[in-house]
Amino acid sequence: MMVFNAILLAASLCADCFAVSACSSVKLSSLEWKKILPISLAFGLIQSLLLFLGWLFSDFFVGYVEKFAGAIGFLLLLYVGGGMIIEAVKGEMEPRDLNGLKNVIVGGIATSIDAFAVGISLAMGMTPRHEVVADTVAVFAVTIASVAAGMYGGYCVGRRFGRQAEFVGGAVLIFIGLNILFGFI
Repeated sequence: MMVFNAILLAASLCADCFAVSACSSVKLSSLEWKKILPISLAFGLIQSLLLFLGWLFSDFFVGYVEKFAGAIGFLLLLYVGGGMIIEAVKGEMEPRDLNGLKNVIVGGIATSIDAFAVGISLAMGMTPRHEVVADTVAVFAVTIASVAAGMYGGYCVGRRFGRQAEFVGGAVLIFIGLNILFGFI
């Protein structure tokens, strides 16, 4: 039962990782495993690390996360999504993949703030260490798979629809950010 719960938790946490990786991959000119794997690993590492750190340092962060998590997530996704929309409107179709360290970190953190908050809630619920470790491993593995699938899906959509896909992808990221800001996600 613990493994099933860990996988469910991981799937719910990585849905936004899938969306960000798909939306950010619509402009890729090519897609290879040497691009997908490091980005997927980085997202998985950031997501699982923030979950564990939230659990580990819950007493210190509990008041701050509740106050600012929505605004931070929104601003990061607004930055990424807004840039995509501006480039789509200008007609610039330069490949902007997630290989840039800055884009990977921004995307990884924007999608992992909720994992940090969940880590805090696990600590508040007195979740034992062995269950948190199982949750962290599941989040790492499922996030890697979802980012890889998102990048592949975004690449395929981008090849077919070009600028329109980039515009819609940017709008989706801003919409996700708004949902985070107003507490719907």
